[in-house]
Amino acid sequence: MKTLTLAEVEYLAYRLAKENLEFDEPIPEFGSRFPHILETCLVTPFQKWQKADVYHGLIAKAAILFYLMIKNHPFQNGNKRIAITALFVFLHKNNKWLKVNSQELYNFAIWVAQSPAKLNKEVLTGIEKFLKAYLVNLF
Repeated sequence: MKTLTLAEVEYLAYRLAKENLEFDEPIPEFGSRFPHILETCLVTPFQKWQKADVYHGLIAKAAILFYLMIKNHPFQNGNKRIAITALFVFLHKNNKWLKVNSQELYNFAIWVAQSPAKLNKEVLTGIEKFLKAYLVNLF
């Protein structure tokens, strides 16, 4: 399974989000992000415990990546936009895509952002269900 690197987030996800998903609140420069939070978001989906994956399979890894990119707030602004774009880049690298209406995806990202931290397991399950419902093969 292909991972998402810091350089890819900066080049692809961050720049695409900044150029194509601008709203009334601009996305600050990449270098102004909060130290080490983004890096943690990128490695967590691939963590192992006693040589076994903590998050099994593409959907579970994509779900925790999306969740952490929104909830851990690695950027000063634009976290949902960057999380959506990063999710698409990660899925594309693994020959998958989401076939979903942009408004529905935006509403879903808002739901994740507004979810209480104490319900993180339930929210992750919801993200996995959402991904399963809209995931398609690229080729």
